[in-house]
Amino acid sequence: MRNYGLITPEGTKDLLFEECIIRHNIEHELHRIFKQSGYCELITPGLEFYDVFNLKSLSLPQENMYKLTDSKGRLLVMRPDSTIPIARAVATRLKEASLPLRIYYNQTVYRPEPLLRGRSDEIVQTGIELIGSSLKIADFEVISTAVASLKAFGSNFSIEIGNIGIFNTLAASLGASEETAETIRHFVENKDYPALHELLDSLGNSPTIAALKYLPSLFGGEEIFDKALGIMPDGEITGILNDLRDIYNAIIQICGDGANITVDLGLVNKTDYYTGLIIKGYLEGCGEEVLSGGRYDRLISEFGYDVPAVGFAVNVDAVAKVIAKNSCNIAVPVADTIIFAQPGFEALAVIAAQEFRDKGEIVELSLFDDIQLVRDYTKEKRISKLVIIDGESEVGSAI
Repeated sequence: MRNYGLITPEGTKDLLFEECIIRHNIEHELHRIFKQSGYCELITPGLEFYDVFNLKSLSLPQENMYKLTDSKGRLLVMRPDSTIPIARAVATRLKEASLPLRIYYNQTVYRPEPLLRGRSDEIVQTGIELIGSSLKIADFEVISTAVASLKAFGSNFSIEIGNIGIFNTLAASLGASEETAETIRHFVENKDYPALHELLDSLGNSPTIAALKYLPSLFGGEEIFDKALGIMPDGEITGILNDLRDIYNAIIQICGDGANITVDLGLVNKTDYYTGLIIKGYLEGCGEEVLSGGRYDRLISEFGYDVPAVGFAVNVDAVAKVIAKNSCNIAVPVADTIIFAQPGFEALAVIAAQEFRDKGEIVELSLFDDIQLVRDYTKEKRISKLVIIDGESEVGSAI
């Protein structure tokens, strides 16, 4: 039997020194942005019961989750999503808390990805959830925080916005089965025009079918709103488009005239819990979105607490790839001082090291028993000061 003790599972990797520094810097900056907007951290377990993700109107496919059992034989999953467990926590632990709730998180999610797609099964996400308000300004707050998050990692970023409510309204008007509606959604999301038209042609001819055929092609700038208004047959969709136009104009004001913003009415994420606004963010140098989110006004009600919500998540690993690609050198901290102890004076060396550390220095204890080896190591590592502890003297030398 093959021994896998020297490798990591597919979709995972070890992070070495520079990579850890990049990740922590990203997380620290995002936490700063979130805290400045009044968000507080919440952490959910890495293991959840399968039932948390197997709701009446929302069921993540079993094949998209890592599963195991606890000591009582109950089915558990490794957290495949952060928003759903937070919805559970809000509906149970925070049900009596005053609204709105501003929550941020920094967690790893685990999702099996098909081989050869180049995506990780282990993704670090840092994001926010704004719970308890359906007002337009709540959407604006989340979008402005998303913009600040993207700006923190580069001036060249772009944003896509859409509203799943348009597709949901058209699909409901179509009267098709859930399976057929999901197939249509898949074709719209992937802009598979031939397959979409073939399927819709088999369902007849109506203003709703015509609108669904146009949906994946309705992407671009502000002109998309007027174009869509001339196509969409439903009055409810008119209201959705007007709200989305307000959000588009708000992003222009937040970002400035040079903002790269795309309206995509074919943005119909697979994640079933979105009910309205959808937002995606991109950084130059990364082909996939680094930020995604939207409004989910019915998810928390699945856990018995009916409150609206909106939020987004940043894919920290995707941002880290962009930063690593654009950075020539990521400096790993170097010790300011190294302390060498003559035999019998090791305890004094430890005490001296702590005294230097108390002054804010980075200090290493020498692990060599030959002073020349210490000097060679000090030079190689570019440590500026060597201190020798021999009970009589402390000698510091600059390298």
